[in-house]
Amino acid sequence: MKFFATLSFGILLLSSSAPAAEPMAIVTTTADIAAIVKAIGGERVAVESIAKGYQDPHFVEAKPSYIRVVNRARMLFNVGLELEVGWLPLLIQGARNPSMMVVDLSTGIAVLEKPTGPVSRAQGDVHPLGNPHYWLDPRNGVIMARRVTQELKALASADGALFDQNLKNFESEIATKRKRWEEQMAPFRGAQLVTYHKEWEYLINWLGLGVVGYVEDKPGIPATPRHLEELVQAMQQKKIKALLASIYTSPNVPKAVADKTGAKLVMLASSVGGEDNIKTYADLFDAIVGKLSAALK
Repeated sequence: MKFFATLSFGILLLSSSAPAAEPMAIVTTTADIAAIVKAIGGERVAVESIAKGYQDPHFVEAKPSYIRVVNRARMLFNVGLELEVGWLPLLIQGARNPSMMVVDLSTGIAVLEKPTGPVSRAQGDVHPLGNPHYWLDPRNGVIMARRVTQELKALASADGALFDQNLKNFESEIATKRKRWEEQMAPFRGAQLVTYHKEWEYLINWLGLGVVGYVEDKPGIPATPRHLEELVQAMQQKKIKALLASIYTSPNVPKAVADKTGAKLVMLASSVGGEDNIKTYADLFDAIVGKLSAALK
């Protein structure tokens, strides 16, 4: 009896002290995707984002350290729509990780600004597959989270119930906060804005705002003096209150335009981690809506 009691205790001790399964190594191209993967995967994932929240995700250096991260990953989530076309293929090719699954999260997104005709460099940095900044609409964030859940369940089916519950929690949080964000911005529906770059279209579409013009003459191309002069005149005539630019944009030109027109320059984080207080996907819209509503009052 003592022998079996000792044996049972030993088995119980071994089972209780057995190490938990190693978290799955996941790499993402942006901090926004990383935040969503963390929300769904919880402790079952170890997530690393290539682009940081304060960086322009169009332009990321394909460093050897990033290649090592991709080499160790079991799955890679990317924005798609050629946002990362300048650097992601280099990382994947250099990593030599054929077992890694690559997931393009743009599938299922209602993409804005798809070109209807031929695209050339003369038009500037135009994305031939459409505007890739779709994460800046929280409704798309829910679509992204559902896809992330589906893919994580395919990778670790035993944790499917956990992922499903985390998805429900995420959807509930975004639904509750989205109602608050929309109520906060409701007085400004129809307001006209100017933006520096064409990266806020999904946000503007969601909130029912409008765009009078852009500081960039063409996407990715610095503005000419003539273009800026015409923009200033249009802003003065329409009494534009706010000019939006991302925090990674040099403020010199947009500030000069804002100063001439009386508009408020609103420098916004466009990704999680862009500011110290933006740690989750919901935090991103708390910050954006807070700054935008204050500027439009």
